[in-house]
Amino acid sequence: MTAAQRAAAAVPPVVSRAASRVESIDFLRGLVMIVMALDHVRDNLMPLGDPVDLATTNPALFFTRIATHFCAPTFYFLAGLAAYYASRRRTPAEMSWFLLTRGFWLVVLELTVVRFGWYFAWNFTYFEGLTIWALGWSMVALAALIRMPRWLLVTVAGAMILGHNTLDAVKPESFGPAGFLWTILHRPGSIHIGSSTLWIAYPLIPWIGVMALGFAFGPDGIRRALRIGPVMILAFILLRFSNLYGDPHPWTYQKNAIFTVMAFLNCEKYPPSLMYLLMTLGPSITVIGLVEWLRPEFTKPVILYGRVPMFYYLLHIYLAHLAGVVVALYRFGNASTLFEMPTSLGNQKLPSNSDLWAVYLTWILVVILLYPACKWFAAVKARNPNHTWLSYL
Repeated sequence: MTAAQRAAAAVPPVVSRAASRVESIDFLRGLVMIVMALDHVRDNLMPLGDPVDLATTNPALFFTRIATHFCAPTFYFLAGLAAYYASRRRTPAEMSWFLLTRGFWLVVLELTVVRFGWYFAWNFTYFEGLTIWALGWSMVALAALIRMPRWLLVTVAGAMILGHNTLDAVKPESFGPAGFLWTILHRPGSIHIGSSTLWIAYPLIPWIGVMALGFAFGPDGIRRALRIGPVMILAFILLRFSNLYGDPHPWTYQKNAIFTVMAFLNCEKYPPSLMYLLMTLGPSITVIGLVEWLRPEFTKPVILYGRVPMFYYLLHIYLAHLAGVVVALYRFGNASTLFEMPTSLGNQKLPSNSDLWAVYLTWILVVILLYPACKWFAAVKARNPNHTWLSYL
């Protein structure tokens, strides 16, 4: 063990007395929330297209998207880790009930408030199961999983994360009328309910496993983060280089070095492959260890965002969309397609074809504008630690 690792192992996690919160968790969660806003601003300012398609993208756009790949896995992992620390203040029954009710609440938010924020329009023919959808159902699953012995919880989480790529070739059609269950669990696609369509972009496996792994990480994981994180990074490099297992899209040499690196990092997110999760969770866990070891002062503003994650998420969806409307009106005098609800995935074309520098500038403005509201709400939560409804935001 290095000196840094011994120091990290010897020092307990910093827990704020006001709300019994681990500050390294809040910092990392705040950091990914900030980066998440970049991706959603880009969604509203740039035309539809795949920024990781090597045939059409460029390095600046590609790495902008890759940076935001860290958000979802880290957010799910930290949700599980935070649930562990919350469980130390509740009985198992109380914790399961909280996870169950909060999970269902998040699913409702996804299909209503979040959905309207994405489109500024409404109909009953098209719905999407995105990040908050899967986060909510993962909490519902975790409500049961936390009642397991820790070894069994780790086994279930590990099986989902390590083994689910063996199921990549299984299609929903293989299950006949029950195929919609496989779409929900592992294969992105559409489910038709009467005249309405539910597009599942975030199947639940292995997201449930990522959250469960975060919960299992809780007892001593933060003290070992500077060992666990780098091992995961090394495992990603070696396994990805081998092209043996862990991602449905093997990397290949490209026209130059930078595009070859891009191919190496271009791992499958829907559902997240083993390579994708090692690539993103390894650095995130390492950051937790570094923050616990160094405890730098610059983390304070970022920690604020991490203390009000759902409040921030809901506001930033609306603000990012509003920014797209403003830019479209300025450039074209028309933002009508930013007020349209699609009837299928990808049929909505945005009117603003902004450059990437405009995306970054708008992103910075959005994050700054969110700060006062987040500071206010964090203060409200701190003054009312026993108000149950506040814990759902």
